[in-house]
Amino acid sequence: MESTRQRIVRSVRAAAPGALKTAWWLVKIMFLVSFLITLLKYLGVISWLSGLLTPFFSNFGLPGEAALAYVSGYFVNCYSAIAVMTSLNLDARAITILAVMVLCAHNMPMETAVQRKTGTSAIRVVFVRTLCSLFLGWLLNKVMPGENAAYVAPPAIKEQITFWPLMGDWILDTLKIAIPMVLLVFLLTIIQRLLSEFGVIRYIAKFLRPVMLFFGLPAKTAFLWIVANTLGLAYGAAVMIDEVKEGKISVRDVDLLNHHICVSHSNVEDLLLFTAIGGTLPWMLLSRWAMSLFLVWERKLERLIKKVGAK
Repeated sequence: MESTRQRIVRSVRAAAPGALKTAWWLVKIMFLVSFLITLLKYLGVISWLSGLLTPFFSNFGLPGEAALAYVSGYFVNCYSAIAVMTSLNLDARAITILAVMVLCAHNMPMETAVQRKTGTSAIRVVFVRTLCSLFLGWLLNKVMPGENAAYVAPPAIKEQITFWPLMGDWILDTLKIAIPMVLLVFLLTIIQRLLSEFGVIRYIAKFLRPVMLFFGLPAKTAFLWIVANTLGLAYGAAVMIDEVKEGKISVRDVDLLNHHICVSHSNVEDLLLFTAIGGTLPWMLLSRWAMSLFLVWERKLERLIKKVGAK
């Protein structure tokens, strides 16, 4: 009979190759996406796109310059959106609405790649997340107390960006994220394997069964739900991919989870960051939970209709 130490060593050895492979895949995706975004920024495409969306943002009760924060968050991450938002004179209402839109649809290229690798259509992910972000922005503008932020056209000033310093900043910023990401992905995969080896995941799933039932999710997705809600999709990708590859959870079950977490994940750090700059936490959290609840049950109904139609 194996000792506890032997079981730990065996689990680490078994998990390490897959963890490193997934980490390397994530780093390649991150470098490619961030490089393309940096290049588009240099060429002025990001600013042009923000300007194009400016009039549209009045539908969400947001000033025109909020478009830049949304576009930045959409293609990069919440940090870039927050960096723009802090430079704008937004009240709590506008910050909350914009934060919900960004939380639903941020880091789209990379997080879509992660969800596609676990079995959900990339086109569907992009469509669902984008549509939900716009719908919730419009809905919150209708139901939240307070007045709409005034529309302000952005000044027609072309920002001068020097290519090589921009590339240098890109390399340094990407490395700052890539190194801890590799370490965290590796550590997460090892922890997940150990929790599975010693039966802890079964207890987690049992404890969260009522929560999973409410959201329409299978009980076996409980651990992945925790990972996505605490660490997000990018950092939690290794665990999700490993679970699917090893057949511990079916692609159909992960697809349901993906519909939930595509608009509601990273509900610790990101939420606290947006709260710190003036957002209202209950609106930011509960609005996306309500939307994720709808998405999962709609997906289940969609499957049922297809099943009945096939008979």
